[in-house]
Amino acid sequence: MPENARLGGSIDQIDLEFVEREATPQLLMKLGIQLHLAGLSLSNTVSVLEIFGVDRARSTVHNWVHKADLQPESGQSPDQVAVDETVIWIDGEKYWLYAAVDPESNELLHTKLEPSRTNALAEIFFGELKQKHDVDDTVFLVDDATPLKEACRRHGLAFQYQRHGDRNSVERVFREVKRRTDCFSNCFSHVDPETADDWLSSFAFAWNQLI
Repeated sequence: MPENARLGGSIDQIDLEFVEREATPQLLMKLGIQLHLAGLSLSNTVSVLEIFGVDRARSTVHNWVHKADLQPESGQSPDQVAVDETVIWIDGEKYWLYAAVDPESNELLHTKLEPSRTNALAEIFFGELKQKHDVDDTVFLVDDATPLKEACRRHGLAFQYQRHGDRNSVERVFREVKRRTDCFSNCFSHVDPETADDWLSSFAFAWNQLI
């Protein structure tokens, strides 16, 4: 029952202001978005919609997800935040996914996809995180990566080195993202990095509803 409540709540939070002339009932559009973000491939999502008499292309569902512009809820005040980066491949090109997770709730607080791994980009990521959440008194859990530690220093944020422990929360997120992109190659094939970045933000929104 709690899981159903979470699913229903996340569907209610999907804003369809982008819709202009869409013949699909909005409830089914929201269902399609939620099903895909919850783990179904685009093909399987389309098959479910067909049960309700709605025949849509995979690209249509993909566009719904992209245009909905879903984001994790802002305004959190976590005691600790686990931060890490990992490699994401888009059409054979390497990109870096930065992610911040509250290890107590396992909620994704912020994600950002970047073309490289530098001190400057890590600093930008932390700056965006500070704009979205109250983290001035937060302790950041980082690995031995220099960019993450330097970004914390530049923003005056407390941090501590931790290889495992509560940092495992962000590793679980990375494993799920990679499982999704490995299983559903259409997620990050033939798309530009901006679209992939939007999908990851939408994934973060859905992740927080389902954990």
